[in-house]
Amino acid sequence: MPSRASLPGLLLATLLLAACGEEKVSVYSVPKEKDPELPMAASADAGAAASAPAGASMANTSVPTATGSDLAWQAPASWAPKAASAMRKGSFAVTAAGAEADLSITAFPGDVGGELANVNRWRGQVGMPNLAPADLEASVTRFSSNGLAFTVVQLDAAGGKSILGAIVPYAGSTWFFKLSGPAATVKAAEADFTAFLHTVRAP
Repeated sequence: MPSRASLPGLLLATLLLAACGEEKVSVYSVPKEKDPELPMAASADAGAAASAPAGASMANTSVPTATGSDLAWQAPASWAPKAASAMRKGSFAVTAAGAEADLSITAFPGDVGGELANVNRWRGQVGMPNLAPADLEASVTRFSSNGLAFTVVQLDAAGGKSILGAIVPYAGSTWFFKLSGPAATVKAAEADFTAFLHTVRAP
């Protein structure tokens, strides 16, 4: 007969053997995480832009905000500054024709996919089809001011939303000045937007 002192050890061994005999192995399938989709303004991998249709890579991904020397500007007194964000260099509320439009200023390294991709990205935002490369020049206006080259596009969609935007290469980055909102508001603010662009300069 086992001694009283050895009984706990025997009970523990018996429990361990029982547990081992009933042990089951469970296998779980964990889905692979997707890369995050960022707004962007942007795609931005030049290699991806070369292999995808114009504007396609720009629609779902973004690039880091440009660092280094910033541009400077003088906004119209009627434009109300809005709180800055991680993606924006500047932000204004533009009120005209009884409604409000949004003026955003962003900047990203490199050419961010090129002019055509960025124009097509904006066209997609107002429900317009992509432009073919041969149609780009007829769809933009170009001018120079303060040593900077501006490519301006005006997009008026059937749904009542418009975008008036400018693309400006500067110091190895691309800057975007975009006024978006109700078509009547964007149209009423067009003269102020153009005058504003002429104030943009290197510091």
